[in-house]
Amino acid sequence: MPSATTKQRLGILISGRGSNMLALADAVQGGRIPNAEIAVVLSDQGEAPGIGSAKARGLYTVVIERQGRTRDDHDNEVVKKLKECSVDLVCLAGYMRIVSSCFIQSFPERILNIHPSLLPAFPGLAAQRQALDHGVKWSGCTVHFVDETLDGGPIIMQTVVSVADDDTEEGLSARILEQEHRIYPEAVALIVSGNYEVSGRRVLRKR
Repeated sequence: MPSATTKQRLGILISGRGSNMLALADAVQGGRIPNAEIAVVLSDQGEAPGIGSAKARGLYTVVIERQGRTRDDHDNEVVKKLKECSVDLVCLAGYMRIVSSCFIQSFPERILNIHPSLLPAFPGLAAQRQALDHGVKWSGCTVHFVDETLDGGPIIMQTVVSVADDDTEEGLSARILEQEHRIYPEAVALIVSGNYEVSGRRVLRKR
């Protein structure tokens, strides 16, 4: 369990606007993720709007472009930077790249992701569109540990969002995103606290 006096250093990875990154930054600043600080916001896209948003918050930012490079070469450089920043916990926040085995092995059970569906339903891209195409009545979002399966790591936290008969992909996505901004900080706070255990594929809060 982390020391009560040692701040856990977060590395947040983004590819786009970084709205979940900002939700985490707000939660750290507001004390809703106690004993944590953001060490770095890293993007694989130089034009990601989230980088500008992070800079405006005074956060340290890094861009490591992936174009024209193998996944392993890119991930090795990302891991090197995260370790240089003494990152304890990696938070994928709209990071549109499947991380490699070498990345996962560098931070075992220390990489989190948020996905816009109730996993294991609708992994991968366009989860909201998948939900509508399948005619489900309920969807939501999931925070999970990252392992070497696609959106398949142990589930930390989920919340449910109803699907209306006349829902559009944009409308459903917006409502799910509101819940992402709520539960991602809660899940990160739990992991930072150390007050949990992983039992098989279950993440259990200690009593």
